[in-house]
Amino acid sequence: MKRIISLALRYIPRKYLQYVSHYFLRFISLFMRGNNVECPICEISYRKFLPYGRLNPRPNALCPDSLSLERHRLMWLYLKDRTNFFNQPHKLLHIAPELCFIDKFKAMENLDYTTADLESPLADVKMDVHAIPFDENTFDVVFCNHVMEHVDDDIKAMSE
Repeated sequence: MKRIISLALRYIPRKYLQYVSHYFLRFISLFMRGNNVECPICEISYRKFLPYGRLNPRPNALCPDSLSLERHRLMWLYLKDRTNFFNQPHKLLHIAPELCFIDKFKAMENLDYTTADLESPLADVKMDVHAIPFDENTFDVVFCNHVMEHVDDDIKAMSE
């Protein structure tokens, strides 16, 4: 199992992985159910999470149903326990949208949800973070998780 996942992560381009991996991992998850770990996003318990990473995979990192990683589950818990994100109206811009959040956020009636990315086929708007095509104060919340370390000019992107 680890070998198959490692090979897929190494050789399938990231933008296509989101399409392919989701169906495969949901099937695999049926055999991983247990009581050792729980994903707060999909609320399913497993014996363990899957390893994740291209070169040195982290053990127990990827939820096979939601496709969330540690950072996504932590963000979900923070938003749920420490903010009004789930119970107040918000206009949300989600840059480089993660599959684990897209369906959940789209289903939330309190969110006016827009996704944006330069390459992802999952995004509503094709956009470069160096030149955001929206007026100032269009959004109440902007999610930009695990993006700035990959852009050419992070200061310019943050000023947007």
